Amino acid sequence: MDPKGGTELQVAMLERHVDSKLLEKFQITTSVPEKIPLSKDKINILWQQNSYDQPNLFPWFKNKDNHDKYDWYVFNSHWLYEKFRYFFKIPTERCTVIKNAIEVFPERKIYKQGDPIRMIFHPTPWRGLNVILGAMQLVKSEDVTLDVYSSTKVYGDAFRDKNDDTYKPLYAQCAEMPNVNYKGWHNNDFITSHLQEYQIFPYSNIWEETSCISAIEALGAGMHMITTNYGALYETCSEWPVYVQYDNNRKNLSTCFAYAIDEVREYLHTDRCQEYLQKQQDFYKMFYSWKKRKIEWTNFLEGVANAKS
Repeated sequence: MDPKGGTELQVAMLERHVDSKLLEKFQITTSVPEKIPLSKDKINILWQQNSYDQPNLFPWFKNKDNHDKYDWYVFNSHWLYEKFRYFFKIPTERCTVIKNAIEVFPERKIYKQGDPIRMIFHPTPWRGLNVILGAMQLVKSEDVTLDVYSSTKVYGDAFRDKNDDTYKPLYAQCAEMPNVNYKGWHNNDFITSHLQEYQIFPYSNIWEETSCISAIEALGAGMHMITTNYGALYETCSEWPVYVQYDNNRKNLSTCFAYAIDEVREYLHTDRCQEYLQKQQDFYKMFYSWKKRKIEWTNFLEGVANAKS
C-alpha cells in the first residue's frame, strides 16, 4: 500500500475539485523540495505540509540559493508560514496560505443523556497514543470507552514494516484495558464514514501539528474535541475544543486529559453543549469545506498563471 496520510488526501481532493486544465499549467510538489524534478515548462509550486524542522527539508531551506527554484510556496497554516519566514527568510512575496479542507459531513447526531459515550483515537501512535492510554487508566466515568485505530500503516506498508514494532507494546496495552478497544488500521474513508458514531475526539497530541486533518474532520463532524494547544492546533481548532495545556511531562498530560474527559462527560448531554456543537459544525462547513477551498485554489492558480503569461 502507498502512503495515504493527510498530504496525499489533500492532493487527491485538489485534483478532484479544481479544474484539471488549470492544474496542468503547474507542477505542484508537496513538502519535500525537489522530490520531483523541477519543471522547465510549468509553474513550480511547493505545497508545504511538513514542519520546518524536518530533516528532509531543513538543509534545503537553510540554503537561500534554493529559494528561487520555486515560483510560489503554499502553506497549510499561518503558523507554518511564520515558522518558515522566521527560520529561513523565505521570499514572502511568493508565499501564500491556503488551509486544508474536508468534504462536508451530514448533520450531526444529537447526544442524549444516558447514551454510552464513545471516543475515537485514530492519529498515528507517536501523536500521543501513550498519553491517552494513560488518561484512560484514570478516567472515572464507567460509561466512556475509547476505540483506537492508530497505526503506522497510513504511511504505507514499507513504513509500517520499518516502524510499527516500536508501537506494538502500546497496541497490546489497548487490548488489556477494559475501557479501550484496539481496532487497528482502517483507511480514511472508513474513519470518516463512522466518525459520527463517536461523541468525543480526545486528541492528546504531543506532535507539533502544522494543520491537522483529523481535527478538522472531527470538528466538521460535530464531535466534541479535547486537545492540546501544540503547534498549529489552536489555529486549526480555534475556540471550539476543550484545550489541555501542552506539557512535556506525559503523566501530567494524561492526568489533565482524564480530568477533561470526565468533565465533558458531565455536560455533553446539555442543550447548551449540543447547540454549541451544532454551531461548530456549521463553522467548519462554512470555512473548511472543499467548496470554499476550490474557490481559493482556483483564484490563486489563475492569478499566478495570468501573471506569468
